[in-house]
Amino acid sequence: MNIPQTLAQKLVARACGRSEVPVGEIVTCKVDLAMFHDSSGPRRLKPMLESLGASIWDPSRVVLVMDHYVPEQDDDSRRIVRIAREWARDQRLPHVYDSQGICHVVVPQHGHIRPGMFCVGGDSHSPTGGAFGAYMFGVGATEMLGVVVTGEIWLQVPRTTRMQWDGQLAPGVLAKDMMLHMIGRFGMNGGAYQAIEFCGDAVQALGMAERMTLANMSAELGAQVGLVAPDATTVDWLAAHGAPGVDIAGLFTDPEALALPGCETHRFDAADLAPVVAAPHSPANAKAVSEHAGTPVDVAYIGACTGAKLEDLRAAAQVLRGRRVAPGVRLMVAPASIADQEAARAEGVLQALVDAGAQLYATACGACAGYGAVMEDHTTVISSTARNFKGRMGSPTAQVYLASPYTVAASALRGVISDPREVLAEARP
Repeated sequence: MNIPQTLAQKLVARACGRSEVPVGEIVTCKVDLAMFHDSSGPRRLKPMLESLGASIWDPSRVVLVMDHYVPEQDDDSRRIVRIAREWARDQRLPHVYDSQGICHVVVPQHGHIRPGMFCVGGDSHSPTGGAFGAYMFGVGATEMLGVVVTGEIWLQVPRTTRMQWDGQLAPGVLAKDMMLHMIGRFGMNGGAYQAIEFCGDAVQALGMAERMTLANMSAELGAQVGLVAPDATTVDWLAAHGAPGVDIAGLFTDPEALALPGCETHRFDAADLAPVVAAPHSPANAKAVSEHAGTPVDVAYIGACTGAKLEDLRAAAQVLRGRRVAPGVRLMVAPASIADQEAARAEGVLQALVDAGAQLYATACGACAGYGAVMEDHTTVISSTARNFKGRMGSPTAQVYLASPYTVAASALRGVISDPREVLAEARP
């Protein structure tokens, strides 16, 4: 008789060739996909592979994205990107995305991540892949070396914490608000080495971009993976993005597993959630927007893998269309991918943002990773990024608040941190 399993256990069991795995056991898993970028990949992997005289186990299972140091702005960035490009050519890597956008968005948009897969990424926000019902987590360069040589990695089967969101989100409230609320409640280590599974009616109602935000920011809870059970929304999105047919049968947490020691559930009412803002210098400093309302801002930044996908740009445009940002506020918009940027352009979303006073920046990690147009001394920033650690986006004296694209746009409009629900309810000029 099969033992009831969580979604995380089922995915790990698949990867290690077993029908089931118990929580806490250390197992060796076969990797379906290894993703890394210009910062985490070739410049570190190349010399280690050469010193070992080793080669990549399967280039077709490797995806390289140039997103951290592009467009190149100095000699150091030019060197890093040159190493990545030359190494990709020498290794004849078939899947290379150069200056196409942020890895966590570009890779799924090209159909590389599918339900049931077991993946690793050379970036802490690699759990984004869990939005598609794949087991994906971030590793360091040494672990990635082992993966690209052997195609395998070991892990300890994690226990599962289910974040069940019942009801329906109010207009002006997004997955970013859900995540900041959870991080504020549980802290940045609240999900340490756990599988966080997002579920409930409110999660099922989300599109894939919003689910990606949930899975991505499970890293801010300290989790190894963030998962959403795949459904028709997943299948339809993947089909639209050219992925081969997928089978999602059985990819859910068994109801009987909910009562086992390795699984616990926290319940939330989505209808009660107000927009959330995290104060400097931690995503865990999260409170309702009303707690920070009226705080003056110098910069409003709509960018990063958690805040500049097409749906995020649409949200910002919904607030700003036909309006202008407040005098003295700098509105920066860096779309998450070329695909999202062009779709936003075709829909008139980009034009609405530009007409409102936005400055467009490259489709790259940009200021979120402290590169490019970084934040200056003593500026107050409201940002759609995932982290607001001291100095991460530039000067250590910059004060960075985190919020959803709705809230960032509303704050840019008024010049102070503002509740987007109020702006959305206002009559247009």
